[in-house]
Amino acid sequence: MKYKLAMCQMMPAKDKEESKRRFARMAEEAASAGADVLVFPEMWTCPYMTQWISDFKEPEGGNFYTFMKETAANLGVYIFGGSMPEAAGDKVYNTCYVFDRKGKQIGKHRKAHMFDIDVPGKIKFTESDFITPGDKATVVDTEFGKIGVAICFDIRFAEFSRRMALDGANLIVLPAAFNLTTGPAHWELSVKMRAVDNQVFFAGVQPARDPECEFKAWAHSTVSDPWGKVLASAGEGPQVVYADIDTDRIEEVRNNLPIMSGLRPEIY
Repeated sequence: MKYKLAMCQMMPAKDKEESKRRFARMAEEAASAGADVLVFPEMWTCPYMTQWISDFKEPEGGNFYTFMKETAANLGVYIFGGSMPEAAGDKVYNTCYVFDRKGKQIGKHRKAHMFDIDVPGKIKFTESDFITPGDKATVVDTEFGKIGVAICFDIRFAEFSRRMALDGANLIVLPAAFNLTTGPAHWELSVKMRAVDNQVFFAGVQPARDPECEFKAWAHSTVSDPWGKVLASAGEGPQVVYADIDTDRIEEVRNNLPIMSGLRPEIY
């Protein structure tokens, strides 16, 4: 089975309506190009900093949610809505909502692993100070088979992607926002290795880099096939990048290299 993936590397804005306009333009461009599945970046609604997350957080069913739902229905595409700050009682989650071609919510993923990092002289960030972690891996059903969803730091935990592959995902999408320290060191490597480890397609979608924002994303959205071949990648600026996903390639790779069939969970 084949389908067309669009990685929408948009630049978040500090104005809600402007972020929505940027999202809409990329969604319309991707749909016009024949894309079936559209994936947006982590925190596409606002810059990924505490003060903006506090101002932009919304409950499920809020303004951004309704906007994405209507966009999916109007364009007739699947939308993996990057992520946004979800307000749930007194907690805030980093959440990706997923909508089908009719605008029906078919799943949501709450980022499970918190990015608490301190690299002296380079970056310090404690996501757990303002975000509550989710508690499960997420796989959604589509007309193209099962697709897994993870968010940014979730990629660092090999077992998490393996769980989605074992649950039948043929593609794992990862809205992310790697920074200028971790991005050049590990971004493409991580995308390719999670694809190779699990013999699935893996697409990591980042925000475009904003030179005027305090947080500067690495960008370079990338999709790898199950053999570790990069099918498409973006530069630093706003861009929609496409890849053809052929699920028959998964069976071919798994037959040639028996990783998934050779698993021995009894010894690890």
